[in-house]
Amino acid sequence: MDFGLTDDHQAIVDGVTATIGRFGDDYWLERDRDGGFPHEFYRTVADGGWLGIAMPEEFGGAGLGVTEAALMMAAIAGSGGAMAAASSVHMNIFGPHAIVKHGSDDQKARWLPGLIDGTYKMCFAVTEPDAGLDTTRIKTRADRDGDGYVVHGQKIWTSTAQVTEKVMLLARTAPRDDASPADGLSLFFTDLDREAATVREIEKMGRKAVDSNEIFFDGMRVPAADRIGEEGKGFRYLIQSLNPERILVAAEAVAIGRDAIRRAAEYAKERTVFERPIGQNQAIQHPLAVSWSELDAAWLCAMKAAWLYDRGDPCGVEANTAKYLAAEAGFDACKAAVAAHGGMGYAKEFHVERLLREVMVPYLAPVSQQLVLNFIAERALGLPKSY
Repeated sequence: MDFGLTDDHQAIVDGVTATIGRFGDDYWLERDRDGGFPHEFYRTVADGGWLGIAMPEEFGGAGLGVTEAALMMAAIAGSGGAMAAASSVHMNIFGPHAIVKHGSDDQKARWLPGLIDGTYKMCFAVTEPDAGLDTTRIKTRADRDGDGYVVHGQKIWTSTAQVTEKVMLLARTAPRDDASPADGLSLFFTDLDREAATVREIEKMGRKAVDSNEIFFDGMRVPAADRIGEEGKGFRYLIQSLNPERILVAAEAVAIGRDAIRRAAEYAKERTVFERPIGQNQAIQHPLAVSWSELDAAWLCAMKAAWLYDRGDPCGVEANTAKYLAAEAGFDACKAAVAAHGGMGYAKEFHVERLLREVMVPYLAPVSQQLVLNFIAERALGLPKSY
């Protein structure tokens, strides 16, 4: 076992950090206030070649694994930008997975270079208001019509849809069969036609710079050439991208928590009350030390899951465990950081309140903590399925 970063891994962390170094706290505080998408940040990451870190080399990517992508996303999320920074590029990292695995040669040639060089931003339209995490019960339809499909339905919590050119869309192409509920759903990657799709932003608690939306599809046409793989197999393709997504989200949550603890420790060294730095008090030290320990454990779980995935070994339990532990540890760390700042933790100028709001994203998404526990109970402990 080797728990250290290789020279190549350290070079990735250093390279990403150098690329985004000019986007400091003031930049992200301004994005949090005005809600503008961080186009300049996105372009800088794309121009640095980082969007293609896990994409095939033949299309301009680096051909590396989820381990390297997790290191990259941790460096981004821990830079002060938190989920606003991570979410602005996150989708281009794991979103094209189904294209790489199941797309035709023509589709890969049409789509992957633009996703890798940043020409295309993409959104992920899967979740629906009445289905939630019960994805096999989505109702959005893609009805066959000649050489294409016509889409009707509604999606919710679709991030970046205000600014994207492309949409990864899961829609029903056949009625739901209770005997085989995963069948009958097809996956498309296509232009987001705003003449036939109304995008409505959802005002939310944090990550204001990266929009979340409802989308109403009213007869949007999709060419058959934009369907990925076989008709009716889209849900199965989608599932294959869930483990890497959970690993990346875990890495981001840990990084945000570590950033918060770092800020709290620095503040505790400088803040003097009763003629001594507050960091000398165990009531300040212990919560931060506990969080540091929990974050370190969550990070090791995430790295184990990434290692298993890159080896081609099963990692569903490990990826979900990493997501669970990282989300809990990240939230607790940000809460402890706010508390260590006292009243100033509530002030925007110290940034930890923003980190607390943003760390709720990996806590709630892309899957709830409760459903993760259901999965672990079933797959790791052999207990009956409870949902």
